[in-house]
Amino acid sequence: MALRHAVLAAMLDEELSGYQLSKAFGLGVANFWHAQPQQLYAELARLEKDGLITGREVVQDNRPTKRLFTVTEAGLAELERFTAAAAKPVFVRDDLLVKVQAADHVDTVTLIAQLTERAAFARSRIELFGKLLRAMRGDRTEEDFLRHGARVGPYLTCLRGLAFEQGNRDWCARAVTVLRARQETVAGSPRETGDVSGPA
Repeated sequence: MALRHAVLAAMLDEELSGYQLSKAFGLGVANFWHAQPQQLYAELARLEKDGLITGREVVQDNRPTKRLFTVTEAGLAELERFTAAAAKPVFVRDDLLVKVQAADHVDTVTLIAQLTERAAFARSRIELFGKLLRAMRGDRTEEDFLRHGARVGPYLTCLRGLAFEQGNRDWCARAVTVLRARQETVAGSPRETGDVSGPA
């Protein structure tokens, strides 16, 4: 997937300025495709040049003129083409996992601190996703919203983000528990006796 597809997906509901896109991106698409604000502004220029979005000037009282962008028919066709293409499998690429892989040979105190920090970040994201989901469905039950809501795509991707962070939280908590228990193991542990095969 290119950044352009993520930007187009973020602009489907309404016309947005670059600033509004940055905020909308941060609350939605950034959950699965990260980009810096300057990257978004550069991509808007490319999309407009390619005819996938169109912009219009809006004069504001006592404020600078702003430019609002809307996805064009060509932009929708590009998203349709992108959606029809086969989705590539994804692979985890996380430096924390590399550190945990080396847990038997590095300072676990530092590792536990980093896992604890990651778990706290996951909990904050879980709270954010919960707020976003409640805002999207309003007074409806989740089941009713998923059946009859006007736009189900953002809700489903938000659910995936929630599940991802819940998994991160739970894994970090388990890893911390395991590493702390191993710290407390007295002499005779596999590591201290030279047996690194671990439990069967």
